[in-house]
Amino acid sequence: MRRQLVKVVREKGIKDERILEAIGKIPRHYFFENALVEHAYEDKAFPIGSGQTISQPYTVAFQTELLNVKPGDKIFEIGTGSGYQSIVLLELGAEVYTIEYQKELYERTRRFLPQMGYQPNFYYGDGSQGMPRFAPYDKIIVTAGAPTVPDALIDQLKVGGILVIPVGDAKTQQMLRITKTAVNRVRTETFTNFKFVPLLGADGWRK
Repeated sequence: MRRQLVKVVREKGIKDERILEAIGKIPRHYFFENALVEHAYEDKAFPIGSGQTISQPYTVAFQTELLNVKPGDKIFEIGTGSGYQSIVLLELGAEVYTIEYQKELYERTRRFLPQMGYQPNFYYGDGSQGMPRFAPYDKIIVTAGAPTVPDALIDQLKVGGILVIPVGDAKTQQMLRITKTAVNRVRTETFTNFKFVPLLGADGWRK
């Protein structure tokens, strides 16, 4: 089932073999109740409670490929969710700082991932404003749809760093890759449309 999932994700255009290897290694069925295990290796999102989803593997792979992760990269993830994206980043050798807005989800994932053998740095709070105490970051990834690009996230990137963020309205968002080319200069690339849960917070959507 894992090999078939990797095949599907590869056929959709993901070329980074390290990402495909990570997806093939992660026991995604651990995130699913026994009655739903047959859905674990389908290339689709699935509800995990608190109005959130475990992301579609292709979407995780797509965002990760845009990040161009290098071993040792210090990566800030906004929207821990199930923790599946965090695990992919850890498998690629990144140092991961991850923040979750939903308290119940934060508590669940903070307990669950170490049981799987994965230990990112977990935080609870409003990721839309970044997390300046650990900045600057090599890479920032946002796993929820934002109405605009928060300035704080650009500020907290190293020069040469990359921010990957879906931006749009409540129905659909365009994936942006923003590279910080100088202290006050960025280059923005726009990719295909996706649909994410909303980024909540002071610089995201209001509840």
